[in-house]
Amino acid sequence: MNNVESSRKNVAESSFKETRVDDGFLVLTYKNDQSESQRVVKEIDSDFIQFHFCVKGCCKFIFNEGRYSLNVLEENSLLLYNPQRDLPINLEVDPNSWIVSVLISIKKFHGLFSQEAGYITFLSDDNKDKKYYKDGVISPSMAIVINQVINFNLNQSIKNLYFKGKAYELLSLYFNRSEDANIEQCPFLIDETNVIKIRKAKDIIISRMAEPPSLQELADEIGLTLKKLKEGFKQIYGDSVFSFLFDYKMEVARKLLESGEDNVNEVGLKVGYSTASHFIAAFKKKYGTTPKKYVTSLN
Repeated sequence: MNNVESSRKNVAESSFKETRVDDGFLVLTYKNDQSESQRVVKEIDSDFIQFHFCVKGCCKFIFNEGRYSLNVLEENSLLLYNPQRDLPINLEVDPNSWIVSVLISIKKFHGLFSQEAGYITFLSDDNKDKKYYKDGVISPSMAIVINQVINFNLNQSIKNLYFKGKAYELLSLYFNRSEDANIEQCPFLIDETNVIKIRKAKDIIISRMAEPPSLQELADEIGLTLKKLKEGFKQIYGDSVFSFLFDYKMEVARKLLESGEDNVNEVGLKVGYSTASHFIAAFKKKYGTTPKKYVTSLN
């Protein structure tokens, strides 16, 4: 408790950017690009399920007037639901950290999944009156949607419609069930050593995205069999190694184009495409438009 209290003294207070996309349905965004931690607070009543996504940096949720805190690290999410009491957001956001939150009333949320209530654990009859906390990893597909929300730069007149579509897309990705998931694979995640190796694999392909190693070279470098690399990566990040890398490269390319510091050819080279035509084809496959048209749309 004392640590939490002492850390508060130098915390400036800020507020979310709030977009109400529907009745009982909010999207909150906050970017702390300052050099000091920021406190973000918002009153939330017990009717709401809260989905929090830390896309960059780190943030700390503080509960019970500082008696309990919970860190959410970069690329991780937190689901909060407690029908018994209000759960106000009291959040310390580290420097250079970004967070996106989706708040949806239980009534509206249940309507989305009425046919799948048995699958969504906390909607089952046995659990509907119990509190529910769940942390998880943000998949590459989810990260793309979150970044699109937090970097919104289209006409303000379509913001609510755009955020509504992205919020639904984000929830569908969050609850997406892997078609090939089976119980025999689950023990893999119990082994923390293997999880660390898989995360190292992710860091390797990101750091060398322009010239990534082959799957076998990657498996050898992290000390796992090819089979365990493939299975583990799919479990932790929800995608194959090269699908993950493709999504990451396209997101980097999109940000580079937005910065305006590099032309299309230069961006393509930076993310690993030796010819402009290959990069243009890849970008169009991901975003449905060419890099040049995308840059034009920003203006």
